[in-house]
Amino acid sequence: MSSSPQPGDGRPGTRGTGRSAVRRAELIAIGRKLFADTSYDALSMDDIAKQAQVAKGLIYYYFRSKRGYYLAIVEDSVAELVSRAAGGLELPPEQRVHRTVDGYLRYAEQNQAAYRTIVSGGVGFDAEVDAIREGVREAIVKTIAEGAYGRRRVSPLLRTALLGWLCAVEGATLDWIGRGGLSRDLMRELLVKMLGGTLRAVEELDASYPAPRAARRAPRT
Repeated sequence: MSSSPQPGDGRPGTRGTGRSAVRRAELIAIGRKLFADTSYDALSMDDIAKQAQVAKGLIYYYFRSKRGYYLAIVEDSVAELVSRAAGGLELPPEQRVHRTVDGYLRYAEQNQAAYRTIVSGGVGFDAEVDAIREGVREAIVKTIAEGAYGRRRVSPLLRTALLGWLCAVEGATLDWIGRGGLSRDLMRELLVKMLGGTLRAVEELDASYPAPRAARRAPRT
């Protein structure tokens, strides 16, 4: 490798603006597809450079290593997914829950390779990658809690219940984008009704968390 100054640790936002930022974004977009279709361990830097049609040194320049490249891809994808799912702050609670689920599904449908990278792409048992994925789950759990109850703080019971629902959502969404067969509207209704069942179960176990109206009959958009 050359002795050129290093641009950072491969995280989003560590490069400057202009052409370099555009080039970095292009490399991340290519990486989303590569790591969605092929496991982390199966891709070498030579493979990545060949697929991206760039010199290997350019990837090292922007991301330092394959792991840095992968982390940048995951974090970029996570930021977009969380932003999409967390929209609709101005909406009433019932509609916001609906909006959160719809935003989540829209992202998965429109960014299938990136979604697979977030949920099932792999770098083994890398603690930092696992922490990134757990972070997106925690963010979505808090978004759902705020939409359903008007607050982001959750009890251990509610957190566990919502994480269980979200894990089911991830599996169902992977199947949905892989097989098709359901419209996004029908998929959204299914997931919202599953959430309603989860929140009703929480209410039965802890009366301080009464199931909101959205859990009893989801509004249609």
